[in-house]
Amino acid sequence: MRSKIPGGKLKQRGMNAFNEPSKFVTAELKIKRSIFIANLKPCHDEFQARNFLNEIISLHHDANHNCRAYIFDSGREYFSDDGEPSGTAGRPILNAIKQSKILNVMIIVTRYFGGVKLGVRGLIDAYSEAAKTALNICEPVKKILTKNFKLSFEYNSMGLIKKIFEAHNAQNLKLEYLQRVNLNADVPADEFENILKQLDELNARGIIKYES
Repeated sequence: MRSKIPGGKLKQRGMNAFNEPSKFVTAELKIKRSIFIANLKPCHDEFQARNFLNEIISLHHDANHNCRAYIFDSGREYFSDDGEPSGTAGRPILNAIKQSKILNVMIIVTRYFGGVKLGVRGLIDAYSEAAKTALNICEPVKKILTKNFKLSFEYNSMGLIKKIFEAHNAQNLKLEYLQRVNLNADVPADEFENILKQLDELNARGIIKYES
């Protein structure tokens, strides 16, 4: 699960769950002789986004424009008109993504010009429709926003601490047995403070001993 939320916009909005696309999809529209091809792919960072863009540019090297936008669960967002009039391509794609409430997604809309100018309003509508068509078929799946939790503790505290993390739906719980037990787990973002509070209370009462 995704866990990169410290300081991000999602944390500020109080969101704990979101949808992201489950697969790559392509949608093609023909509008007044121009062909618009929307390619949508799950992307979690700028490295993946750049690789995806390079793939599409290579595939459609003869196209007039490869306009795009993305939004990540970190709150990072970006759009490009790629030569189309300012505000007519990248922004409509980004707005379509925002309206869908899908994150960790990049959409690249490739345009092959058909000889008929669409005008500003026509371009906005075309790029928006292409993006929405792809979003409607990407089969989004629900993801839980998580934060990483690390701590070490005495062996006699292990049973109680494990029970606390399991009760709060911790994921990817890993234990390393050294002089002390080292725990590493991803916990739902809205459970992080509750776990910390419980651990602090038990530590203050001498029931467990741990270090974060």
